[in-house]
Amino acid sequence: MAVAFTFPGQGSQAVGMGKDLADNFPEARQIFQEVDDALGENLSKLIWEGPEETLTLTANAQPALMAVSLAAVKALESRGLSLKGKVAYVAGHSLGEYSALAAAGFVSVADAARLLRIRGNAMQAAVPAGEGAMAAIIGLEQGDVEAACTEAATAGVCQIANDNGGGQLVISGAKAAVELAAKLCTEKGAKRALMLQVSAPFHSALMAPAAGVMRDALAGVARNAPVVPVISNVSVTPSSDPDEITRRLVEQVTGRVRWRETVEWFGANGVTTLYEIGAGKVLSGLARRINRDIATASVGSAADVEAALSALG
Repeated sequence: MAVAFTFPGQGSQAVGMGKDLADNFPEARQIFQEVDDALGENLSKLIWEGPEETLTLTANAQPALMAVSLAAVKALESRGLSLKGKVAYVAGHSLGEYSALAAAGFVSVADAARLLRIRGNAMQAAVPAGEGAMAAIIGLEQGDVEAACTEAATAGVCQIANDNGGGQLVISGAKAAVELAAKLCTEKGAKRALMLQVSAPFHSALMAPAAGVMRDALAGVARNAPVVPVISNVSVTPSSDPDEITRRLVEQVTGRVRWRETVEWFGANGVTTLYEIGAGKVLSGLARRINRDIATASVGSAADVEAALSALG
């Protein structure tokens, strides 16, 4: 039985997340303190008390979700779980890749928090407000969505940003182009084409300025070989090489999050259980739609920690 840990991305945040972990595990509370110290602000208070609209801002949501994920990891480790001993692979959805890498020791928690704050700000600043957009396309073959994006590219950048599995693809780019592609997808038979309430066209070529910022930011932090191989969003291959991981993180800013393929890779390489570490259960739901043979569990509370420790032995 091989186990993989997965780490959620933006959209999984909720006011109050991680408070139960901090209240029950001093090691988890220490993670929140480390993140607060690294950012020079009381992000923990925002995470636990809100307001929700401030927590949801990209620059806050990204380090906040990482903090909750790492708090869950530390809670598990405080009770004797060794990632190196029990976990075959780690992976994270978009910003979750940073959480996965911090959990595996590639970067420190403090550096991960600072990198995600930089990443959030850079992604927000890359495109003026209102000029970019994203849309979720439900129930249409990937080839048809690709064709719609190609056709809509006459109106600007438009590409698949996320392949989430279960018939859900997310497209991203210039607002006019995404709106046109969404309309074309509906005409091609999509069950739904839903414009998303996001602040920027993530994982599209329009994020190129942010990719440059992250290249510089990553060059300025200490990076180590992770104790567990990480599966990259953009390559869907495991790596423990710091230079390769760094390149993939830069590519990820403008590249596609290949989550469906990631879960399929796990299934093809002996993983029988996926633990979603941190806030929410979004990745568990996606995994069940992609491969029902893989068991899923989430670890976001003290009770979840105890259940995971019992199952993992």
